[in-house]
Amino acid sequence: MTSKHPSESLTILTDLVLPSETNALNNLFGGELLARMDRAASISAGRHSRRIAVTVSVNHVAFNKAIPLGSVVIVEAKVSRAFKTSMEIYLDVWIEDRESGERIKSNEAIYTFVAVDETGKPVQVPEIIPETKIEIHRFEDALRRKQLSLVLAGKLNPHDATELKALFI
Repeated sequence: MTSKHPSESLTILTDLVLPSETNALNNLFGGELLARMDRAASISAGRHSRRIAVTVSVNHVAFNKAIPLGSVVIVEAKVSRAFKTSMEIYLDVWIEDRESGERIKSNEAIYTFVAVDETGKPVQVPEIIPETKIEIHRFEDALRRKQLSLVLAGKLNPHDATELKALFI
């Protein structure tokens, strides 16, 4: 199986915040943003694996800045690391000023997807070869995040979490 670069999975969704998608403060509902991120992550995982990709978990979401009614919202998703059948997708969310074109980062998230065949059985995915400084950083951190998740779920003995132990030794 041929390895791929994160840029090959890059997915960019651009949309407006409409009145029916806002809360009482006229900001985008968090759930609406989660759905947009899930769609972008799904496309990114599918581009990487060339398979059906299903959401396994939303590992992290940071709602750092409210997204007001009428905003142009850009969701960027890319595979940060691929394991045997799973892929970590890192998402960055931007608000674009309609007049200047300036982008302000509002949110970020990390999702995990698994590639499956037509029967829903997990299938192997290509490895990732990071290229940029941020891709390398996210790639390296992904293993620690995965080990932490497995330890918390009771699926990995803490003594076997070598990447996590390296942080403290």
